[in-house]
Amino acid sequence: VQLVESGGGLVQPGGSLRLSCAASGFTFKRYAMSWYRQAPGKERELVAAITSTGGSTNYADSVKGRFTISRDNAKNTVYLQMNILKPEDTAVYYCCRPVGDWGQGTQVTVSS
Repeated sequence: VQLVESGGGLVQPGGSLRLSCAASGFTFKRYAMSWYRQAPGKERELVAAITSTGGSTNYADSVKGRFTISRDNAKNTVYLQMNILKPEDTAVYYCCRPVGDWGQGTQVTVSS
């Protein structure tokens, strides 16, 4: 199993980024997927999750209305569109298959 995140970087407050997670080694369309994040000195927290078909999503209260999780089962990829970014969104973002598989993470830094 491999989960490879990309799309992180440095962005100013109010800006946007789209994270991608390319999955391989399992039948992607059969699994729900999640994005987590971990800021320095804090515990890892769930940001967003999506069902296997993409028909249902849920979000942490802190990102509702700003972030959107989506997936393309034909491309074995899950996305996290992040808008109106805030400094408190700064963290390493991880893609997760909720049976214990994690990507290596991608750094998102929101700073002026």
